[in-house]
Amino acid sequence: MITFCIALLLLFIGYAVYSKFIEKVFGVDDSRKTPAYTEGDGMDYVPMSWWKGWLIQLLNIAGLGPIFGAVAGALYGPVAFIWIVFGCIFAGGVHDYFSGMLSLKHGGAQFPTIVGKYLGEAAKKTVSIVSIILMLLVAAAFTAGPAQLISQITPISFMVALVLVFVYFLLAAILPINKIIGRIYPVFGAILIFMAVAIAGALIVGGQPIPNLTFTNMHPEGLPIWPLLMVTISCGAISGFHSTQSPIVSRTMKKETEGRKVFYGAMVAEGVITLIWAAAGMTFFGGTEGLQAALAAGGPAGVVNEMSISMLGQVGGVLAILGVVIFPITTGDTALRSARMMATEAVSKWLNPDKKIVIIGVTIVLGTPVFLLSTIDYSFLWRYVGWSNQVVAAVMLWTATAYLLKEGKAHLLTGVPALFMTAVVFCYIFYAPEGLNMDYTVSMIIGACLTIVAAVLYVRQVIRHKQVAIKRVLAER
Repeated sequence: MITFCIALLLLFIGYAVYSKFIEKVFGVDDSRKTPAYTEGDGMDYVPMSWWKGWLIQLLNIAGLGPIFGAVAGALYGPVAFIWIVFGCIFAGGVHDYFSGMLSLKHGGAQFPTIVGKYLGEAAKKTVSIVSIILMLLVAAAFTAGPAQLISQITPISFMVALVLVFVYFLLAAILPINKIIGRIYPVFGAILIFMAVAIAGALIVGGQPIPNLTFTNMHPEGLPIWPLLMVTISCGAISGFHSTQSPIVSRTMKKETEGRKVFYGAMVAEGVITLIWAAAGMTFFGGTEGLQAALAAGGPAGVVNEMSISMLGQVGGVLAILGVVIFPITTGDTALRSARMMATEAVSKWLNPDKKIVIIGVTIVLGTPVFLLSTIDYSFLWRYVGWSNQVVAAVMLWTATAYLLKEGKAHLLTGVPALFMTAVVFCYIFYAPEGLNMDYTVSMIIGACLTIVAAVLYVRQVIRHKQVAIKRVLAER
């Protein structure tokens, strides 16, 4: 219990202190008009209150991620608390803040455009393809999952449920942001927060023995903590998916100082939710072996449902079912919307991205593979979302680092977590079954060597920027 309480306190301190430092380094100015006003189109660029933006951002980035990922990550034991806390404060919060604020700085630009601005055109083209594929995979997985549950708890067949969810996705991607997302997301956000707070209260009041910190790997199957934990728990620590969602909200912000609350604040809120569900997973089933058995029997949805009903009664059961249906939908719809925004921005040289016919056409073109993919086993899709998601996170951190280097600011704030996530990605791709499935030791050696190469390239860029700065100063004299 002590470790859990300290972890919660550190997350709040991280927001109160470190987020202000990050904001100061970035530099905000409320006298500058935001894209919501300069680019206002009544579709994506619509001024909204910061608290609505915060709730939309939280639902965009959270969904079931901080619940299912936390429960799976709980198998490693209390060491997961360390990753959630430090990952959220020094990597995830920073990642989300810079992805949102760089979008704001460049007129609400999408993630690939921001990458191209600071890492070059080749990086932009590559990231455009990877990002859109990631969005389609997420949308497909989050179409199939809710449809499957709807078919289990109602007389509606899976295919009918699939069509209903998919039609909603199309509408949410096409209609102005304040028509559907801006109206219903605050309600769903309140449900997500209530579920987490209620579970936390039940853990504390019920005297549940939440385990304290130990560096022992408690995974029943002995799976290695590094790098698997960093991919298993992405939402709640750091997730590249967030960088694709932040531009949606950056286009609605009224002033720059809202960025700290909306982007860094939503990430910390997700960290708190993840921490609570991880603690519940470690505690409720009497240890990680019991949790493993429960996951094998009913999957993460069954585990969440059992914990919710037992801790919160029938109300908890209803909320759990609503959550398992609603939360993936609120991530899937914005994934498709984000893919539509990226694609229309990419074709803006040839087609007017603001025309309704272009928006509808692009959405249908992107929606077709989403629907087809959603008819296959979504657990298969999800295996490839995990590592591609963290690849995107590393790229976003390197983009922010390039920005800080260019501006002559404290680049280590993003450079260090960028190197860390680069190491995670390299090691994971070589080791994981959905990667190259190589021997663990060999994978770690190759991953370490490639990370060293990345570090050398980083140092070279730092030296080059310092030399340019010195030449500029001498020229001014």
